[in-house]
Amino acid sequence: MFSDKPPSREIGLLVFEDFQLLDMAGPSTVFEMPMRGIAPPPYALTVYSQDGGQVRASCGILVQTAPIPNGLALDTLIVSGGEGTRAAMHDESLLADIRALSGRSRRTTSVCSGAILLAAAGLLDGRRATTHWRRCPDMARHFPAVQVEADRIYVRDGKFWTSAGISAGIDLALALVEDDLGEDIARAAARELVVHQRRHGGQSQFSVMQEVRLASGRFDNLLSWIRAHLEEDLGVDALALRCGMSPRNFTRVFKAETGTSPARLIGKLRLESARHRVETSTASLQEIAKATGFGDPDRMRLAFLRAYGQPPMVLRRQRQS
Repeated sequence: MFSDKPPSREIGLLVFEDFQLLDMAGPSTVFEMPMRGIAPPPYALTVYSQDGGQVRASCGILVQTAPIPNGLALDTLIVSGGEGTRAAMHDESLLADIRALSGRSRRTTSVCSGAILLAAAGLLDGRRATTHWRRCPDMARHFPAVQVEADRIYVRDGKFWTSAGISAGIDLALALVEDDLGEDIARAAARELVVHQRRHGGQSQFSVMQEVRLASGRFDNLLSWIRAHLEEDLGVDALALRCGMSPRNFTRVFKAETGTSPARLIGKLRLESARHRVETSTASLQEIAKATGFGDPDRMRLAFLRAYGQPPMVLRRQRQS
């Protein structure tokens, strides 16, 4: 009896000397999740290198790989990143293989600095792409024909998907699973991986709270409350009253604790929350502006232009493209 289900999608993960192990292991584990209990399995995974055999990751672990067969056609090509890209970007033989594989693949993707290899192969000219934040300036300098979007978890431009550093490969792979099999299966895979929340591509590589240096845990509860109540009055007087402090003393201690003023931090939190909602929901700009404390769409639009150089609707369209 023949199955009426489609054949497995061939996923090829391309590695090279000194690749980043998680760039290969993270996505491959994501694709493993939907294969449990589904027949035939929706994916078939193979790790390739140019010559096959054992390839050393940057951490020193050896990974067994298959050689690239002549005429290999893949559903999805995933190019790993890592320190080895600094040498690999000058390897014309490897770049030729990447071009050929991409030409025979439905999707071409990269994790971390693997995007630099796609750019070196000429595949990203005229396209939007991202990579690890530390390598974005290098990528922009070496490949001016690529529109580097440094503040993105991943970027999709046609058949090309590029992602930010290391763990963002998991977010990319979950997005690919959702593209193939639907949101429910992608969400189930995320739960199996104990990923707290799948990050969407438009989300910043950095969280505002990562930039805050907390001297102690004195304001932890307050900060959690602020993030859940961005639509409320978060002026110094209101926050000081909540902490049982005078406004002057609250402002002084808050800055000493966090390294920034209450107004500046709240402004960044509101902007971060608004951008996430713009790019991942269908809510109107008026609803988002109200929910994040901007009050009206015009104020939110001005904040977006100052911070991102683009209005909210442009960012929404980019996320949906």
